[in-house]
Amino acid sequence: MLEKINQVNDIKNLKPEEYSLLANEIRCFLLEHISKNGGHLGSNLGAVELTMALHLALDLPKDKIVFDVGHQSYTHKILTGRKEGFKNLRQFGGGSGFPRPNEDETDVVIGGHSSTSISSALGLAMAREIKGTDETIVAVIGDGALSGGMAYEALNNVGRLKKNFIIILNDNNMSISENVGNMSRYLNQLRVRHSYQELKGNVKKAIMSIPKIGPDITEKVKRYKNGIKQMVIPGMWFEEMGLTYIGPIDGHNIELMKETILSAKEIDGPILIHVITKKGCGYLPAERYPERFHGVSPFELETGKAKKKKEKADYTDVFANRLVKLGKTHENLVAVCAAMPSGTGLNRFQAEYPERFFDVGIAEEHAVTFSAGLATAGMKPVVAVYSTFLQRAYDQIIHDICIQKLPVVLAVDRSGIVGADGETHQGIFDTSYLTSIPNMTVMAPKNRYELSQMLDFAIDYDGPIALKYPRGTAYTGLKEYQAPIVLGKSEEIAIGDGSVAIFAVGSMVEEAVKSVELLKEEGMIASLINVRFVSPIDEECIIKQAKAHRLIVTMEETVEQGSFGQKMATLLMKEGIQREFLNFAIKDEFVPHGASPILKQQLGLDGASMAKEIAKRKNAMR
Repeated sequence: MLEKINQVNDIKNLKPEEYSLLANEIRCFLLEHISKNGGHLGSNLGAVELTMALHLALDLPKDKIVFDVGHQSYTHKILTGRKEGFKNLRQFGGGSGFPRPNEDETDVVIGGHSSTSISSALGLAMAREIKGTDETIVAVIGDGALSGGMAYEALNNVGRLKKNFIIILNDNNMSISENVGNMSRYLNQLRVRHSYQELKGNVKKAIMSIPKIGPDITEKVKRYKNGIKQMVIPGMWFEEMGLTYIGPIDGHNIELMKETILSAKEIDGPILIHVITKKGCGYLPAERYPERFHGVSPFELETGKAKKKKEKADYTDVFANRLVKLGKTHENLVAVCAAMPSGTGLNRFQAEYPERFFDVGIAEEHAVTFSAGLATAGMKPVVAVYSTFLQRAYDQIIHDICIQKLPVVLAVDRSGIVGADGETHQGIFDTSYLTSIPNMTVMAPKNRYELSQMLDFAIDYDGPIALKYPRGTAYTGLKEYQAPIVLGKSEEIAIGDGSVAIFAVGSMVEEAVKSVELLKEEGMIASLINVRFVSPIDEECIIKQAKAHRLIVTMEETVEQGSFGQKMATLLMKEGIQREFLNFAIKDEFVPHGASPILKQQLGLDGASMAKEIAKRKNAMR
């Protein structure tokens, strides 16, 4: 069947009896390639039939599908002729694991972060109304994404639409009672019929036309009808927001979903189709352990076990284990995450102190303000969150934490270049957006040992503080350098011959060590300073080293705008210190997907590239 799918709408050439064959082949295809390259598995296996039904019922690319997050878009990519892209999926120069408009015109908007689909799709629908076109707009959103506040903000505006607009709620976290399922199926069929819609409209008009009492009767009938529906229809909450609710229906029944979508296209106004799917469907390990198989590295297809065992602890492990130990001595310590207990390592804290652990769902803004409330009441909250997702809570960090100087710890995981998930997930903006906020202290550890030290310091610190650390194996070099953490003070690791001083931030200390060794071969003995604090910066150390060296170099895994290097350059300018200055950071660009070592090399942020550039600049100074 897959040989027949080479471009968009090829699926429509298949016979209905061939649909299940194609679904099975797609699952085998996904398992084969994801087991080799890694990627998002469970969500894609669960959305195979749903995506097929959408492609059968819609006319792409005229009609528009907006996938929330985009974790489940792999089948969509296959059905639009992108099978070849799976050979190097999520690798540098290969296909993206998320919808990308620059990759295919059927990828309507970029996908990566949660709870955005309804807003984007509603914008498309409103534009359709203004232009007078007739394309069908569909937003596909998962039940998990509905914990994000932005989804409710969008739903609050959807009821204003008078023309067709479809939301598909892909629910993979509940089961349907057979009785409720049968009743819902009957009601769904009834409510999407033209005759029913026309009758309902005519009856309402007739009653409203009765002099004086018409509107009152209409309201009473509506309340009575809603009371009856509450007993048999589980989606009345959506009805109250102005949507017609259909469901729940079996998300693995292609024909049923196809017919439901076709019928929904004929209804004026917004409609929500509640679809039940099984995450990891068709692959037993993923069905049993859906969270483990959400995003996976290469694994053995027969067993589901990772091909490459983790030999050393990563930064998340170090953070999680230390936090558990601190929980024993700090009874007011609480941990908060936003739907990522395993990803952030907080599942270990949860196991030890369940009453002091809070998973608030995909709601980073709430996580931050909720933690502010905890801090106000004397708790010591630690909010563990990926750098890219913390961006969503920028206002809350300012308004609810920093203005009040509340002692909340932000454990910023995946800071820096993350890799295969690409532009939407690179954690390269945290230095800029965190250090721009008054009262916010920001630290970055050079290795695993310093991460533990800094976490201890953060827990005892009386004020807003962020601890940012990268993804991947924790660096074990420079173990002998474990000077006490002092607020706003850097660490001098090595003092050279006065030719060049390197200030490295966090994860870039490891690359800086490589640069220092390579520069020795060029006859330069570089000084190396571990920045430690990117806010507040160590002005005393910076001025001292600037006066003692001819070339000042900064290295950091962040965007140049708002970087530590810019702050240092501003300080030197204010002090009237003129020195050759070289700032290694990410220029004004988004970083694509690919393995982190390859991306660093492409960006000139690996040890060898930086050493070469330093030597070049130093030679030009002679």
